[in-house]
Amino acid sequence: MKDNRPRLQDLCGLLHRLYPPALAESWDNVGLQVGDPMQKIDRILIALDADVNSLHQARQRQCQLLLTHHPLIFKPLSRISSQDSSGSLIFSAIRDQIAIVCAHTNLDRAADGLNDWLAAHLRLEQVEVLQPLSPGYLLKLVVYVPADHHQTVAEALFAAGAGQLGRYDHCAFASTGQGSFRPLAGSDPFVGQVGVTTEVEEVRLETLVPRPQLRRVLAQLLKAHPYEEVAYDLLPLDNPVPHLGLGRIGRLTQAVTLIELAERCKTELGCHQLRLVGEATRPVRKIAVCGGSGASLIGEASRQGADVLVTGDIKYHDACLARDLGLALLDAGHFATEQIICAGLQQALTRALTASPWSVAIETAQQQQDPFTFI
Repeated sequence: MKDNRPRLQDLCGLLHRLYPPALAESWDNVGLQVGDPMQKIDRILIALDADVNSLHQARQRQCQLLLTHHPLIFKPLSRISSQDSSGSLIFSAIRDQIAIVCAHTNLDRAADGLNDWLAAHLRLEQVEVLQPLSPGYLLKLVVYVPADHHQTVAEALFAAGAGQLGRYDHCAFASTGQGSFRPLAGSDPFVGQVGVTTEVEEVRLETLVPRPQLRRVLAQLLKAHPYEEVAYDLLPLDNPVPHLGLGRIGRLTQAVTLIELAERCKTELGCHQLRLVGEATRPVRKIAVCGGSGASLIGEASRQGADVLVTGDIKYHDACLARDLGLALLDAGHFATEQIICAGLQQALTRALTASPWSVAIETAQQQQDPFTFI
C-alpha cells in the first residue's frame, strides 16, 4: 500500500511556499521549532499558541504536528529545563513525537494571510495592503549554468526561497548562449583545460530573490553549480511589492456607525468587549485592519484616509495619537483579531494539499481562550 504521508520537511516546504519565511520580521523566529524533519505526518492540529492546552489536544487527537501562529521559541534559549514553562513544553513535544512549527509575522505580511482573512471577516471590498514592503526587498539573480545542469541549479534555487512572485513560485527565465573562459594555473576546471580558452553552451538563468533569503540562496547556488568559479550577477530592484506587507485597507459597501462596526467585530471575531476611540455614532466606511498589535500603523491608516483602524493591543498614547489625527480605533484585542488564523490556515493548507500527492488530516484546536477576563 502506498504511503501518502508527507515528511515534516515536506510540509514545512509547503508552508514556506505559501508564507515565505523571508517575509518575517528580523526579530521573529518562524518555521520549525521542535521536531524531526524526516518524521512522517498524517494529522495536523492548528492553534494560536503552543501551550499546555494545544499540546494536550494534539496528543489526544494523535496529531504529529502542532502548527501555531505564535512561536514557542521566540528568543534564544540558554537552557532547556523541564522546570520552566517553555522547557516543559519542549520536553513534552519531543517525548510524544509532536513537531511544532509556527507561521508568525510571515503569515501577517503574506497574501491570503491573517490580514486578508481579517478583512474578509469584516466584509471589506477593494482590499489593498496598508503598508506594502519597501522597494529593495527583491533582487534579481542572474547566473550562467552549463546547459545540462540548468534544471538542477534552478531547483536548488527554488528550494532555497528564490523564484517567488506573488501567488506564483518557481518563476524564472532562461536563455541559451555561448560562455567562454580560460582556466589559469592552479585552477581545477569542470570543463576544459588549463591555459586553453574553452567555449561552452550555457544557460543564462534569471530569477527573483527576497533580500532576507539572499545568503541561503547563494549558498545553495554554489553548492549545486558544477563550476569551480560561479559567474553570477545580483541586480537590486526598485519594483514595488504591493501585494505583500502589513495590514489591509478596504471599504464597506455602505457606511455604518462606529458602534455598528464594533458589533460586527464582536459577532465575526467572537470577542465580548471592545475598546473604542471616537464617537460611537460616527459613520465609517473606509476601514484599515491589522491583526494582533497594529498601533504602528495608526499614522499610515490616517494618511490613507481610513475612518477607523481595527486592531489590538492599543496603548494610551496610541489612542491619543489616533484621536488627534481624527482616526477612530476599534481595539478588539490581540486574541480575537488573530484566532481566525486557525480556520484560515486550515482552508489554505487543505487547498494546497489537494494539489499535492500527500494525504493529511487538518484539525483546529478547540477551547482556545483569551488570557484576559473582562469584569
